[in-house]
Amino acid sequence: MALLIAATPPASDGRSRQGSAKPPVPPELTKLPVFGYTVVATYPHDRDAFTQGLQFVDGVLYEGTGLNGRSSIRRVKLDTGEVLQKRDIPEQYFGEGITVWKSELFQLTYVTGLAFVYDRQTFAPKRSFRYTGEGWGLTSDANGLVMSDGTEYLRFLDPETFTERRRVRVMAGAVPVKHLNELEFVEGEVFANIWQTDYVARIDPVRGRVTAYINLTGLLTPRELASVDVLNGIAYDAATRRLFVTGKLWPKLFEIRLVTR
Repeated sequence: MALLIAATPPASDGRSRQGSAKPPVPPELTKLPVFGYTVVATYPHDRDAFTQGLQFVDGVLYEGTGLNGRSSIRRVKLDTGEVLQKRDIPEQYFGEGITVWKSELFQLTYVTGLAFVYDRQTFAPKRSFRYTGEGWGLTSDANGLVMSDGTEYLRFLDPETFTERRRVRVMAGAVPVKHLNELEFVEGEVFANIWQTDYVARIDPVRGRVTAYINLTGLLTPRELASVDVLNGIAYDAATRRLFVTGKLWPKLFEIRLVTR
């Protein structure tokens, strides 16, 4: 299994951690398995991309970026980091998580309660949906969409209407896991970046139980961390079983392989 991570210069979204301060460690880590990683490959990444969502589908890397006036959806060439296709969104919207479902690409916004839906190939707008609360992470499987809102809950949504089918509270033992951010389905589990940490939670989507954590500390050097923002963005290439992660404004993308510790 592999995983990818990216970075670039700092900016504030009201929920950012900039600089080289050591991120917090989830207190329940001592009670659950923790995976480490090895770096398989390193790729260039756009230093101006405030990464909020990442997905790899059918050989294509999609990326959603944030910040008012800088939010976009993109098609990116993995090997070079070149932006092959891009659509900006109006500056009043702060882009958040993205996901591809069938022929469409969905994009959340941070505090405006609006999700945009685009044609996956052309990026032409198709429709939009309203939702309550904040928009953070978004992923999908064959059954529909899964959304995070910065709390300890995952919402399971109908992709045709964006109505909520159900929600689960994510728990690590007896501890609720808050600040669930960018999401990715990986072989039946939901991988969730925990905001302002270097950890990803592996979650059973049926029961909401955290089965393990992934510690991604050390992907960037302290010097690199001083000029970027937090870890964010997870993508999985199911065809080749490669896992990717990225960060806001990082200069690199890392493909990694998970290892037991």
